[in-house]
Amino acid sequence: MEKSPKAEEILSKLISENTRLGDVRKLAKEINKDHPLALELWATGNFFARQLAILILDPKSVSETDLDHLFDDIDAHQGTERLQLIDWLMANQLVRSKRLLTLISQWANSRSPLKRRVYWYHQARLRWTGKIQPDSEMLLNDLEAKIEGEVPEVQWAMNFTAAWIGVFEKDLRQRCIRLGENFN
Repeated sequence: MEKSPKAEEILSKLISENTRLGDVRKLAKEINKDHPLALELWATGNFFARQLAILILDPKSVSETDLDHLFDDIDAHQGTERLQLIDWLMANQLVRSKRLLTLISQWANSRSPLKRRVYWYHQARLRWTGKIQPDSEMLLNDLEAKIEGEVPEVQWAMNFTAAWIGVFEKDLRQRCIRLGENFN
């Protein structure tokens, strides 16, 4: 796929062994939102280009089908790159849109481990501010039933959720501690 001159210029700045995430954030600030450019950068498959694409995507233009493609592409990355991409997508796009937040709430039983990770990580984020959520006991029941059979990256997010429930909800704290001891 032929790249636009703007994409070529940006890629030349990103494809370096000295690239840092701070460099990516600085470029994103200069560009602001540019959905077509984001898609073009995403298509390169380059980790830093994808980080930048996440920051400049327009959440109003992201469809559910687009999200499925993003998740599939992220799944092709390995190790920390994979987790950084999914966490950045959640923090910089998904939780900033009511429409996309509604989708997250439906991913508890998704076939995609990355979507399940986002679901559980979002549940933790809802709680780390200290705001008690009405469904914490139900979440703990679900967590206790599923955590053992989950993949490690989802177990981490589940454990993280349990930790934040335990921090702020004294009546559920002992259950959360037991979970943490068993699946840490």
